[in-house]
Amino acid sequence: MLAIFTAIILTCSFIQPAAAQEYFSRPAAQLITNFKFRQYSGGVVMVRAKLDQYPDSLNFILDTGSGGISLDSGTVDRLKIPSEATDRTIRGIAGIKKVRFANNHSLHFPGLTVDSLNFHINDYEILHSVYGENIDGIIGYSFFSRYIVKLDYDTNRVYIYSKGYMKYPKGGYLVKPNLATIPVTINRIRDEADITTRFFFDTGAGLSLLLTEDFVGDSSLYSKKKKIYMTQAEGLGGKAFMKITTTKEFRIGPYRFRKVPTFIFEDEFNVTSYPYLGGLIGNDLLRRFNVILNYERRDIYLVPNRHYRDAFDYAYTGLGFYFINGQVTVTDIMPGSPAEKAGFLEGDIIIAVNNNMSRNIQEYRNMLQQVGIRLKFLVVRKKDGDLEELYMRVGSILKKKK
Repeated sequence: MLAIFTAIILTCSFIQPAAAQEYFSRPAAQLITNFKFRQYSGGVVMVRAKLDQYPDSLNFILDTGSGGISLDSGTVDRLKIPSEATDRTIRGIAGIKKVRFANNHSLHFPGLTVDSLNFHINDYEILHSVYGENIDGIIGYSFFSRYIVKLDYDTNRVYIYSKGYMKYPKGGYLVKPNLATIPVTINRIRDEADITTRFFFDTGAGLSLLLTEDFVGDSSLYSKKKKIYMTQAEGLGGKAFMKITTTKEFRIGPYRFRKVPTFIFEDEFNVTSYPYLGGLIGNDLLRRFNVILNYERRDIYLVPNRHYRDAFDYAYTGLGFYFINGQVTVTDIMPGSPAEKAGFLEGDIIIAVNNNMSRNIQEYRNMLQQVGIRLKFLVVRKKDGDLEELYMRVGSILKKKK
C-alpha cells in the first residue's frame, strides 16, 4: 500500500501543468528623464519647458486639477502662436468661459519631447500677479496620461517614466482614484461631524483644503461656534472671496492631519458638481508626500517625505496684495482684520517688509506666514504718494470664537 500511495503522489506531481506559475507581464517602466522644479507659496509646482522652435524656456504649473493642457493668452500673443475659436468651455472657481485652441504643438523638457499637444488658451494674468512672474501655461491630464510621473519633494525633482510595470517603494500607500481627466479620491474629514466623501486631488491648488458652502451646510461639519474669517483666493477668471477656518482632522488613507487650514467657497459655477464632491485637496497638504502618478493603472502612490510634519500655515492678515505693473500693490483689506487695524489702504504700494526691498512677492508672502510676528511695512500711498511706515501683527485662524 505504501508503494502504491507513493506512486500516486509522484504521478499526481508529474501531471501538474509545468507552467502553472508563468504569466505574461508588461515591460518594466523605464526612466526617461528627470529635472528640477520650483515651488511657489502653497506648494504649487513650476517646471520649465520650451515650446516648439521658440528659444526661450517658459514657466508651466504641474496641475492634476487640469483636465488638459493650456497656454496663457499673453504668451500666445507674444509668440504669435496661431489659434482657433471653439465652442468648448472651461470652468473654474471664479468663472466659466469659452476658450480658443492652439493645436499640434510640442513641449521640450530636458531629455524629453512631448508632441501632438492641443493647448487651450486662457488668461493667466491673475497668476502672474500672485506669483510675481509670468505663468505661461498649465500642464494637466494631456501630459500625465502619457507617462508615469513622480514628484519628489525631498529633492524638488520630477521623474518621468515610460508606461509599464512599476514596483512602488516600501513605506507608502496606494490610492485608487476615480479618474476621467482629474483624479477624485475618497477621504474622511472630521470636525463637529465625521464624514467620508469625494475630493479632487489637485496639485495646482496652493492651499490645503477647499470645501464648498453646500457641503459644509448640508453636512453640519462645523459647529455654529466655529471661528471663521473672511479672506480671498485666486482662480480661473480672477479673485474669489472665501472663508477660512481649520478642520480638526483630515485623512488620506492611513495618514491623519489635524487642525488643517480650510477654505470655504460658494461654488457658483458648480466646479465640484455637488453633491458628487465635497471640495478639493490642495498641494500645501499633498506636498508632504512624494507622489507617483500612474494614470494608466489609475494609481496614485504616496510616500511621506521630510515635509510630512511641517507646520501648517495658520497666519491671517486679511491683506490682499499682488504684483501689478512691476509693483507689489495692495488690492483688498478684509474688515476687522490685522491689515485694517494696521491702517492699510487699497492702492498702497509696498516698498519694503522688515527692510526687505526686493519686491519679491513670494518672499513677502512667506514673511506673512509667521503667526504673532510684528512686521514693519514701508508703503507709498496711492492718493498723495507719501511714504508711510505701517506695523502689523500677524493673526492666527486658530483663535477660538468667544
